Amino acid sequence: MELYNPTYIFHAAAYKHVPMMETNPTEAVKNNIFGTKVMVDLAAEYNVEKFVLISTDKAVRPTNVMGATKRVAELILQAKNEQGCSTQFVAVRFGNVLGSNGSVIPLLKKQIAEGGPVTVTHPDITRYFMTIPEAVQLVIQAGAMGEGGELFLLEMGEPVKIRDLAENLIRLSGLIPGDDIEIVYTGLRPGEKLYEELLVDGEGIKKTHHNKIYVLEGQDKGLDALVSNLSALEALCKTGSNNEVKRILKELVPEYNSSPVKENLPRLEPIVTFEAFESATMH
Repeated sequence: MELYNPTYIFHAAAYKHVPMMETNPTEAVKNNIFGTKVMVDLAAEYNVEKFVLISTDKAVRPTNVMGATKRVAELILQAKNEQGCSTQFVAVRFGNVLGSNGSVIPLLKKQIAEGGPVTVTHPDITRYFMTIPEAVQLVIQAGAMGEGGELFLLEMGEPVKIRDLAENLIRLSGLIPGDDIEIVYTGLRPGEKLYEELLVDGEGIKKTHHNKIYVLEGQDKGLDALVSNLSALEALCKTGSNNEVKRILKELVPEYNSSPVKENLPRLEPIVTFEAFESATMH
């Protein structure tokens, strides 16, 4: 920070793999929460013009440690913005990035190339997807548009069934799903949702001048309200158990539900959809 005195910081450093963070919650907290807090504090100290946090749809009503830690990172950012420092803090929330490191398509293509089987966790599991150019554009646009405290969201269309994605990739390889390449369902992994969401209760959604970018108005939560739990969480990272870490995460993120997902539960409908928003604004 002293050497380069940056104008913008794009904070993309995080542990993102859900099952790995379920078994290593302390490491998720150290990196995703306290790593973010260190960078936020430094940005304010060195008068960085704008700080853009890369967040995730898994921060919405999280069912896993990774999502809960990213939600806390969002809250830290918004709370710091309320303190009135010169740095403008904004966050960008989006879904899975096609072709990114560790994403599903490279894995499926590898399994097909090896003759199968292709593994999918659940026949009904869906995810939102965006391309790498879309993700990069959202991050840069958010940095340009943000004035402090906003969460930006890309309109990603309809969620995609991973089963359909796998079948299409098999066909594009000149093979027949079920005959040439078997699809095996392995069961939901720890902390994994069937359906992802994009909004948290209390967040309003507004259009921006970019036709595919929306801005969310997050709930106001002062930094003071976070301090005691963050202190307890920091101490637990050194001495506490995984269950205690999760307990404090639930106090920080009340909507965090770490109980196992039941496969026979009905689909959890989104709090609001882009279609409903468009319909309301048109009338």
